[in-house]
Amino acid sequence: MAEQGTEEGEGEEAVAELRGRSGFRSRSLVARKGYGTEPPAERARMARSGYPGSMRPLRILAVSALVAGLSTTALPAGAAVEAEPVATGLDWPAAFTFASNTRIFYGERFSGEIRNLNTATGNDRLFFDVPNLVVDGERGILGIALHPDYPVTPHVFVYATRDVGGSVKNQILRITNSGGAGTDMKVVFSTAVAGSIHVGGRILFGPDGKLYAIVGEAGSPANSQNLGNPAGAILRMNPNGKRAPGNPFAGSRIWAYGIRNSFGFAFDPETGRLWESENGPACNDELNRIVKGKNYGWGPSQTCSTPPSPPHNTNQDGPSPVLPRATYNPVIAPTGAAFCSGCALGFGNGGRLFMGDFLTGRIRRITLGPKRFGVEKQVVVYVHDTFVLSLEVAPGGRIHFSDDGAIYRLVKA
Repeated sequence: MAEQGTEEGEGEEAVAELRGRSGFRSRSLVARKGYGTEPPAERARMARSGYPGSMRPLRILAVSALVAGLSTTALPAGAAVEAEPVATGLDWPAAFTFASNTRIFYGERFSGEIRNLNTATGNDRLFFDVPNLVVDGERGILGIALHPDYPVTPHVFVYATRDVGGSVKNQILRITNSGGAGTDMKVVFSTAVAGSIHVGGRILFGPDGKLYAIVGEAGSPANSQNLGNPAGAILRMNPNGKRAPGNPFAGSRIWAYGIRNSFGFAFDPETGRLWESENGPACNDELNRIVKGKNYGWGPSQTCSTPPSPPHNTNQDGPSPVLPRATYNPVIAPTGAAFCSGCALGFGNGGRLFMGDFLTGRIRRITLGPKRFGVEKQVVVYVHDTFVLSLEVAPGGRIHFSDDGAIYRLVKA
């Protein structure tokens, strides 16, 4: 296994979303806006960049994933899970979250619409339209989260790339739910960004009530090693966007750094530890256990060549680089991640981490070791007919995921 060395940092403090219309929609995003029509060279570049872009990838059925010498294998017949559609005819729900078991807030990556979906009635209402959205490259609406005390504190948080007076910025927006309509948009975090790739975008409140966010390095590996720049880092902040108490670097929101680009992370409900899926370049996609103040090694020295041997070749910059708990070669472009806690998928799934990917459409079930520090084994439990974007857990524990046109629930086969 790619070890992190010591277990230092395990006791960190972090452990310690009206205008509207009803009914499901079945618009064609490609026909309406031309998405998914990039030239072949651009599609290839986006695949290499390792982010859920706007193209539909070729199916890749023979993929190996190496974890401590263990290969990812398919489950025996009858032991896999299936996907049950919850909402179809959607337009790129790249990010979604639950207000209740039947109420979903989701963001359309390209349109800027934040929508409020009632799965019991089929009502799908416009909640808020993010202004001045920038959608080239890998930008757009990329993350959504609700305040931990929602609806008592009726705040919906959205990660978006916007044009602000001619400057492109990655921002976290706080929108207030007032009688079902989004109002009073406030920017709680904003950073200028030069590149249109490696945008990150996952946001999630942790068990400590703090808001965590991933900002990609914007195509510049050096950003990941610059503690004065939030790009290439996992951030931790108060709901008002201010630096959270207990952060490891004075005056900074940075919780961990040396990150390339990521679209998924989740907190282990048994330990409170943070696990993150990370996109490599043409090699070494990763699964990381994120520890306060640690450096995860991405930087200007990165290479897929050897020596050094993988995963050291993409994790060699900065002080004491932490190695991933699992690496994937050939790359799979890992996406959302979610833990099973009451997920109703049957024996053997409780406490497991589920992770999707963009290139093969597979969802893996990952078993952590006895002390839940590392990866013991993993199996493919489901293969989707296209890519997998976000993974989220409903209040009742059921695991859901999205693709470019729908939200699904994982169920026992």
